[in-house]
Amino acid sequence: MKIESFYHQDTQTFCHLLYDEVSQKAAIIDPVLDYKANSGKIGHEFSDTVIERVKTLNLTLHYILETHVHADHLSAAQYIKQLIGGQVYIGSQVSKVQQHFDDVFNLNSLQESLFDHLIEPNNSLMLGDIVITAISTPGHTPACMSYVVTRPNDVTHVFVGDTLFMPDIGTARCDFPGGDAHSLYQSVQTLYALGDETLLHMCHDYPPEQRGVRSVVTVKEQRESNIHCADGITEAQFIKIRQGRDLGLDAPRLILPSLQVNIRAGFLPEADEKGRRFLKIPLR
Repeated sequence: MKIESFYHQDTQTFCHLLYDEVSQKAAIIDPVLDYKANSGKIGHEFSDTVIERVKTLNLTLHYILETHVHADHLSAAQYIKQLIGGQVYIGSQVSKVQQHFDDVFNLNSLQESLFDHLIEPNNSLMLGDIVITAISTPGHTPACMSYVVTRPNDVTHVFVGDTLFMPDIGTARCDFPGGDAHSLYQSVQTLYALGDETLLHMCHDYPPEQRGVRSVVTVKEQRESNIHCADGITEAQFIKIRQGRDLGLDAPRLILPSLQVNIRAGFLPEADEKGRRFLKIPLR
């Protein structure tokens, strides 16, 4: 089992490549599309780097896994699928997110059913002898799913989405529609219960100046030093910390374009008769 992580500097997002060296079967977790908000320009430089790595290793892409509907970057799922295949998966509770934002943006993503598969908690996928098991970890959104990766005689790995960040950063915000600090606390405890040596792979890192970017951390490190939910911090204390922190947060820079694309499985809006595509900006 091999895991390679690619860091998208503009959105501080990790895209992960998971593969089995024997069967050469692969999965990509949380792919990122380049997008310039000031010009509306879509780009593929980052995704092309990941695609080229898949081709260099002579891998067959089976799965494109989304941990949740991201609000800080656009998904490259459909671009990658078009070029090298793979089926796009997301947690089955995504309908709750789609229903809300279909109303906000006057879209129809819930009825379009553009994801290839909606995965249920405790369902598993296979890459050779690698088992990928989905576990529900709501709180940041009601549809957040983490992917637990196991293989005989190997350490457990988990792709946690936005549930946890590095210990010096803390946890994900809970002020999006359907978010809930109580649920996030319980989700963190679910991850901690996987064991101290379990490796947690981040979806983001926002490193302070004194350290470099990190993509992976042990459960033990999180339990000992996470600033929001280390051992000894009660659920009530966590909720107070999390809700207080959320009150001071601005909306993510790319939330409006991201949500419109990501609730539609990474599909861009349909082109008009002149070949133009438009995203919507709701005025308040």
